[in-house]
Amino acid sequence: MSDKAISTKRTTVWLCTTALFMALNVVMSSFGVPVPGGHLYMNDIIICTAAIILDPFAAFMVGGVGAFLGDLFFYPLPMFVSLVTHGLQAVVISVFSHYVMKKHRVLASGIGVAIGAVIMVVGYSLGRAFIYSTPEYAVMKLPYQILQAAVGAVLGMLLCWKVGIVKLYERLTKR
Repeated sequence: MSDKAISTKRTTVWLCTTALFMALNVVMSSFGVPVPGGHLYMNDIIICTAAIILDPFAAFMVGGVGAFLGDLFFYPLPMFVSLVTHGLQAVVISVFSHYVMKKHRVLASGIGVAIGAVIMVVGYSLGRAFIYSTPEYAVMKLPYQILQAAVGAVLGMLLCWKVGIVKLYERLTKR
């Protein structure tokens, strides 16, 4: 295979993977699992998984733009909070997964996912306090944000490293 054909294949796989994860994020941010006192959204699983395997730009597209579109279609009030919070969360996870401690990728991804979870919880708490003009509402939803971040972090790490999504993606792109 020529270098141009390999580059075209990588670009195609990157584009399709980014679009697939973005569509999954839109779907998962559009509805929540009902829990007592609120809803639990599963889009953090998609964001963490995509951010671990994709570069920072693609991770931002999946995390920030995907969550923004999901909110825009179904519940537009917090869409800009989602854009910034999930976008920053995805970029941090991706940077840690690809550029920090390259010899210990699982550990680096774990650190990135942990920092990303904190970014998500703090970002949504501040965003809710600003949008709804009441810090009490943000505090009331804090346990759900923490649970969502923890579930997304753990399941994203398991999907990438135990199920083998990272190896599959690397085999498709032949890094």
